[in-house]
Amino acid sequence: MFPSLSLRQPNPIAAVTDNNNPLLSSDPLPPLRIAIIGFGNYGQFLAGTLISQGHILFAHSRSDHSSSALRLGVSYFTDLHDLCERHPDVVLLCTSILSIENVLKTLPFQRLRRNTLFVDVLSVKEFAKTLLLQYLPEDFDILCTHPMFGPQSVNSNNGWRGLKFVYDKVRIREDRLRISRCESFLEVFEREGCKMVEMSCADHDKFAAESQFITHTLGRVLGSLNLQSTPINTKGYEALLDLAENICGDSFDLYYGLFVYNKNSLEMIERIDLAFEALRKELFSRLHGVVRLQSFEGEASKVHVFPNGYENDPSLDSVRSEDVSLKYEYNPQLSGSVNDGSRLKIGIVGFGNFGQFLAKTMVKQSHTVLAYSRTNYTDEAAKLGVSYFSDLDDLFEEHPEVILLCTSILSTEKVLKSLPFQRLRRSTLFVDVLSVKEFPRNLFVQVLPQDFDILCTHPMFGPESGKNGWNNLSFVFDKVRIGLDDRRKSRCDSFLDIFAREGCCMVEMSCAEHDWHAAGSQFITHTAGRLLEKLSLESTPVDTKGYETLLKLVDNTAGDSFDLYYGLFLYNPNAMEQLERFHLAFESLKKQLFGRLHSQHSHELTKLPSLKLTTL
Repeated sequence: MFPSLSLRQPNPIAAVTDNNNPLLSSDPLPPLRIAIIGFGNYGQFLAGTLISQGHILFAHSRSDHSSSALRLGVSYFTDLHDLCERHPDVVLLCTSILSIENVLKTLPFQRLRRNTLFVDVLSVKEFAKTLLLQYLPEDFDILCTHPMFGPQSVNSNNGWRGLKFVYDKVRIREDRLRISRCESFLEVFEREGCKMVEMSCADHDKFAAESQFITHTLGRVLGSLNLQSTPINTKGYEALLDLAENICGDSFDLYYGLFVYNKNSLEMIERIDLAFEALRKELFSRLHGVVRLQSFEGEASKVHVFPNGYENDPSLDSVRSEDVSLKYEYNPQLSGSVNDGSRLKIGIVGFGNFGQFLAKTMVKQSHTVLAYSRTNYTDEAAKLGVSYFSDLDDLFEEHPEVILLCTSILSTEKVLKSLPFQRLRRSTLFVDVLSVKEFPRNLFVQVLPQDFDILCTHPMFGPESGKNGWNNLSFVFDKVRIGLDDRRKSRCDSFLDIFAREGCCMVEMSCAEHDWHAAGSQFITHTAGRLLEKLSLESTPVDTKGYETLLKLVDNTAGDSFDLYYGLFLYNPNAMEQLERFHLAFESLKKQLFGRLHSQHSHELTKLPSLKLTTL
């Protein structure tokens, strides 16, 4: 499908040493004399590895980096003529995208040997290739490369192994020494374990517009939102925080260069714009439909009355406190093993994927689990050791101590109002696991008989993120209404112990506080995932670690129904503000890009000679 793409075959003489050092050749080639032009962060980053492999390095930069060069063992030159007169085998251009043309114009090519190899490491390749062909003498060799990593990604990866190095032998003369020199340079990256990908500059830019440019765009949008870590971070949100930190560590010049000098980037900006508008339209059209339906049914005019004056109960007020969360302490010495006194009879209403996911652990801990769902899950329940009921009255007459609602956000109110409360003991504990908290809290207080206890919870994980265990995953809870007698308190603690025993990070937090944090973390994570899903992103041969993170995010969020995302939007009062912040951040980024493009064009026009009118 891509005739210009190939994977470089490993060097047959390479061997791995016993002490886990990088790949070493059994017959090492003589060191290369490499001149690095542009000795900033990236030039120094590459220099460290080049020196460690025994190559001889020279360097020059506009800024004085002589002390850094001395520390690395690199010969630093303040004068380009002096450097070029040292006749390096390779000139490695580590300049920015925006400055490379000016640098090429100032190089004293006459001081170099006529067969010198020029290598660039820019993030755009057609632009670099065109400039090198335009400015370099015909005798010079040209190798266009793009290491798909930097200092940050290497640190998180613990080295270069498995990271992609893309290259295109644009012009390598058919001479044994020239071919050998090019191979020796590529060997630098192969010896470190890089995945070597030979690809045309045009193909690189096409793939990079989808992977690298989209990654940088989303990273910059998230960075401008000033996202903060919260007490209820999900794994997906933590990945977005890391992405924003990594991307915003790069200069805006790099991002602007990716935009201006990759002809495919404008199309990607337009696709992101359309995808985000489509996502907002989908949300708002569903909201419009719900409001219209309520209006026709007269629901909009109904006043919800909270029984027993709970609407005025100061203990239920949703007030943001400075102390964001309280940690629930699980003491295994006090709790000991699960005994007859701490075993619970739990009735799960809603036995889909998430209900089954929770039931498996509850059964493992020797609790008695009963289940009911609209869909028949008799077989699944039997496999898990759960008693399944096709009639809610029958289940409730078993008098479970806990009713665990595992319904969707959108169906919770309907399900709750249909429950035969009269079949239950009057002291029953009701628990929900919804991703929004103020909505079920208010609903429980409104609908449940006043004698029932209420515990609002949110396991910040699911079947995918919790498939390898729940250790260190967050479990948020709010004891909305728990009776004062010891038996009720003990029952609530026994339920919470189910999650504490599995190693969950137990976070006690008001429902209002949860929703405030969740709008900035969970809703933003799902919005980013849904937006990327609409772009139909696919893995490319030049995936970066950041792009792989985005693909994983799409897989995780796409596995959830749109109803879940819509529920997060509709029933979290903070979600609308976050959606608009996301929209404004993207609009601001576009304005910054196009504003700078306009300024650059205006500046170029001022350099053109003024046109004079000629009188015939």
